[in-house]
Amino acid sequence: MTPTEQTAAPSTPITSRRRMLRYGVAVLIGLAGICYSSWILEFVLPIDSDPTNTFLSQLAEDGAPYRWLFSTGDTVTGALLLIAGIGGLLLFARRRYSTIAWTALACFGAATIADAQWPLKPGADSGGSGLFPQLHQVHALTSSLAVFSIFIAMVAFTVAAFGYDRWPILRHTGLWILIFGSIVTAWMLIADNLSGNYGLGIAQRIQVGAMSLWLLALAVQIVVAERRVGM
Repeated sequence: MTPTEQTAAPSTPITSRRRMLRYGVAVLIGLAGICYSSWILEFVLPIDSDPTNTFLSQLAEDGAPYRWLFSTGDTVTGALLLIAGIGGLLLFARRRYSTIAWTALACFGAATIADAQWPLKPGADSGGSGLFPQLHQVHALTSSLAVFSIFIAMVAFTVAAFGYDRWPILRHTGLWILIFGSIVTAWMLIADNLSGNYGLGIAQRIQVGAMSLWLLALAVQIVVAERRVGM
């Protein structure tokens, strides 16, 4: 064996190990996308709520009949994404936008865990209009941080995909999910300043559904990219 071969040989298992860890990150993100959809169970469980004018946070508020279920779903989601975000920082190339994206994803995970641990307090209302006054509690901060973080992650990953000319799924499917989710978020912000709720509950369910779909798109993109690298 030549000196060159002696130097090159150990790199193969290291590369293979790194690829498997990246697959692991994709699995964590995919599972998080599924767990973040636990709110769909409201349509099959005996829950007395109107999706049109109730927030998803109310499913896990103190005293809610299935609080443990929805709280667990959010906690698991947060834990998976916190690990995935840190793993992404360690395992993928360190570039400006991708670093922002992985950091924001980890922050989303942490904020989602906090969201589940500080649920809504029934009856606490600071006045105002629409559904948002119900969130004027500690839960308001955690929810706002979670939404802000996931949108930062979505935008940063999309910019990185275009800027670095990689990850085509995020440049196409992911981009459309981001645009759709942004439109729905604008719907929520504008409607809350008008009289009436304008289907804010429906808007939020669409918004969260878009987030879950985007997480699944990110997971699939990582798997596809790693398979191509290994070919």
